[in-house]
Parts: sequence; C-alpha cells; structure tokens
Amino acid sequence: MSIDQQRRPLRYAVIGAGMAGILAAIRLHQKGEQFTVYEKAGRLGGTWRENRYPGLTCDVPAHAYTYSFEPYAEWRAYYAEGAEIQTYFERTADKYGVMPHIRFNAEVVSCVWDEDGQVWQLELSTGETAVADAVIAASGVLHHPRMPDIEGLDSFAGTALHSARWRDDAPMDGARVGIIGNGSTGVQIVTALQPRAAQLVHFQRSPQWIMPVPYFQYSEEEREAFRRNPALIDAIRNDKEYWANIYRFTQAITDTHGPEIAAIEQLCLDNLENSVRDPVLREKLRPNYRAACKRLIYSWSYYDAVQHPNVEVEREAIAHVEPEGVRMADGRLHALDTLVLATGFHADRFIRPTTVLGRDGLSLDDVWSVRPTAYYAVAIPGFPNFFVLNGPTGPVGNFSLIDIAERQWTYIEQLLEPLRRGEAESIEPSVQAHAGYEERRIAAAKSTIFGSGCSSWYLDATGVPSSWPWSYEAFAEAMASPVMADYVMDRGQKTACAAE
Repeated sequence: MSIDQQRRPLRYAVIGAGMAGILAAIRLHQKGEQFTVYEKAGRLGGTWRENRYPGLTCDVPAHAYTYSFEPYAEWRAYYAEGAEIQTYFERTADKYGVMPHIRFNAEVVSCVWDEDGQVWQLELSTGETAVADAVIAASGVLHHPRMPDIEGLDSFAGTALHSARWRDDAPMDGARVGIIGNGSTGVQIVTALQPRAAQLVHFQRSPQWIMPVPYFQYSEEEREAFRRNPALIDAIRNDKEYWANIYRFTQAITDTHGPEIAAIEQLCLDNLENSVRDPVLREKLRPNYRAACKRLIYSWSYYDAVQHPNVEVEREAIAHVEPEGVRMADGRLHALDTLVLATGFHADRFIRPTTVLGRDGLSLDDVWSVRPTAYYAVAIPGFPNFFVLNGPTGPVGNFSLIDIAERQWTYIEQLLEPLRRGEAESIEPSVQAHAGYEERRIAAAKSTIFGSGCSSWYLDATGVPSSWPWSYEAFAEAMASPVMADYVMDRGQKTACAAE
C-alpha cells in the first residue's frame, strides 16, 4: 500500500489566537483542514488584547493594517486605536467561522516530536494532551512584559503597573503620573495622559527620533462610502505612494549611506528643530544616534504634549524608587501617585516558555541559546513540520506585519503540500541551508541602520540585529516560492533525503 493510500487527513495545531493565528486558522478552514487553535488567554487578539493603555494606536495606517481578503470600512481615523483593532480581529474570526476551532484558556506547555509516530505530542495547561501532524507557532513576539531592574520598585506606595497590564482603577485624572520608557508605548501614553494628569514626568534614558505623520478622522459619510464601495478602501491600501514609502524605508535600513536614510534623518531632524520651541527641552529631546537605529516613533502630537507646563522630560539617571516616588541619582525626588512602566517586552521569547523538543530530544531552548533564529524566519532544522509566523529574523519596521504573515503563509502552504499529498511524513530545512542563511543574514544585519550604534529591542543578546536585513522586495520574492532543495523530507522510511 502506498503512502498516499495510507495517508490520513493532516491535523494541525495553531499556537496563539492573535493576528497570525487567526490568519492561519482562516486559511486552514478554507481548505477544509482539521485544526485547533490553542490560546492561553480567554479572548483572542494577541497584542491588541494584552495592550489597552490610553493612547494605544497602531502606527500603520488603518486600511493597510487589515487582511488582504477582509477590508474594513469602520475605521474611525487614519491610524486605528487598539480597541478598534481588537474588534476587527474578533469580527473577522467570527465571519470566517474559526471561533469554534479556538480553545481558550488552553496554553500549550510542551510540544514534543514523536519520531515513531511522526507527529507532535502537545500537553496543555489544563492537563490534557493532543496530537498534531503539523504545528503552526503563531505566538507572536511582544507578549512577555519586561519589568525594569530598578531598586525599590516594590516599595512604591502608589499604583505601579506595566503598560501591558493596564488597570482602569489606576489614578490618572488630576494625579501625579510618572512614565518610564519612551518607545511607541511610552510616547502614546504621555500624549494621552498629558491633558488628564495634574503633573506628568516622562523618564527616558535616551530620547527618540520622532517621524511626523498625518492624522485625521474619517467622517460617517466617508465610512458609509467605504461600505458601499470597497474599491475606495483598496485605493488606500494599494496606494502607490504608501508602498513606495515602504520600499524606500527598507532601502534606507539596508543602505546606511544612501539618499533614502538621509531623507528620513532630515525629516526627523526638521521635526525636532521646528516643533520644540524651548532650546533646553529641544536638547533634552535630541538623540545621539541615527534616525531609524531604534524603531522609528511615528507621532503627530508628542512634541506638542511635552511642551505643556504640566509635563517634565527627565533625562537624568534614576537612583531608586521609594514609597513617595522616584529618586534621581542627583538626589531630587519626583513625588508620584502613579508609576507607569512602559518598558517593553522580552523580544527573544516567541513561543517560549513552552517546551519544544524536536528530533532526538533536541531542545528549542538549546538551539536558541545564543539567539532565536529560523530559516527564512519560518522553519527550524531538527523540528519537523514546525512552522513559525512572525518569528525570529523576520522583517521589522514601520509597516504591516499582517502583510508579512500573509506572505509567510504562502511559503508555509507550499511546504505543507508534500505532506498533504502523502509524499512525505515530515519536512524541515537542512542544517546546511539554515547555517548558510544565518551566516549571510548576520553579516548583512550588522551593516543595517539597526546596527549603527544604539540599544534597542531589535538587537539580540550578542548585539546583532535580529531582523531581516534585506529589502522588502527580497522578502516577498523569497516567500513566493521556497527553494525545496534546501529542505529535507522523511518519506516514511525513517531516513531523510533531499527534496526534489
């Protein structure tokens, strides 16, 4: 009997019900596949569920931050707020019939490859077990909050909270509020709370370059036009200027002496020089590294917010936190009622702390002991039928990760085909192909703007940018068609051979 005659329908486990997990679920459902989405929380949404702080806004234009197959007429502004995005994903999951496939409050605590059965054995936080022929790790990257290492933080007598663990009862209105951290989250919170707080202190180790962007709201008449004529939405999503900006941005990242990065730097510099009137404050807000070395902050209102008299930008070092507030290294005390920790996430965790054991008990923790890595950001040698969406070494920047995930799914679908046709039991990249990819990627990453001399969450533990270091077009081309010769397949004979 042939492998094809013996072949049962594939069973898929999708880990995570955020943007990428919902995408995988929709695509699998459309093919009539057997799958379950395992979500650790009680609600879908990923980062848009975890984060709900004041001012939360996606810095990708709203109509570009949608699935290509599901435009959305209801966005209220050019940049969408977090609650709107959460609603979009919930509506989309419901519309495409994948909600019954999601197991909520069911964290996957371990994935172990069973060599004899050529399947993944999953253990859930509920104590249950499950079996899958293929695993789609769609757990995302920014979901393990990073707490700052500041002495005395636990002694604070007021309310202290991480931005991803927001509390609606935390004193904000008429309160003395401190915000530690000035990535996109810190900047957005400062902007939102400035009109509400009696006093607001923005603590920042290093200032950020701010890219000025347009902001406007869509009227009800415009939304009604979008509902009646989706082509109006397509015109925005496919706008040539928008895509030209993406191409220019990735060119700027990779060519640190080219005209594209020079234009970005000039825009950011002009924004600082022309927006901040007080020369002392202007120097406080002037970075000492190149624009785009850290993830660019897009804001239409931060510089306005910090120039109000109830806001202080604090650049000096923090000595410790005490019950009354934050004590600076020079002895000054900022008395506070509320302390917001906009200190980001552990960006190297991905699917971890889930235990993942591949062939011969190979541990993902060991494979990622130096840096998280995946072949073309999708697959890992030694971990058959295990695929990652928005995983390590993928593109990062000020563009839509939905588009990136959709392109990755196109790539993954082609890797799944030999399994679906019964031509193989498992597939994974070869060790040699992955090593060659990483050698090229690391060399290129060091020469990108991300490696030009700043600290950021883009850098791995060795200081190497952990992202895709080539152009957007190069990524799109790579995802369009896998080089199958770089993969090995187990055809049911317990031996690996080169794919044809």
